[in-house]
Amino acid sequence: MTLLFIGTTELLLIAGVTLLIFGGKKVPELMKGLGKGVKSFKQGMNEPLTDEEQDKEDDGKQKEGEQTQEEEKTGEKE
Repeated sequence: MTLLFIGTTELLLIAGVTLLIFGGKKVPELMKGLGKGVKSFKQGMNEPLTDEEQDKEDDGKQKEGEQTQEEEKTGEKE
């Protein structure tokens, strides 16, 4: 597996250096913070889609409301 052209040996070396620099107790806290950051990023990426979907739903409701008003004026119902 090539993840940005980093092999297994390089990943182990990076993990070892991180462990030496921050210590065993600090690493889980760092990973927890990283996880929260990734989660926040994903929510931010999905948020505009939710807003667009909301706008589409609002537009659909307006069109239904306009049809109902026209039906009331003409006295017809579906």
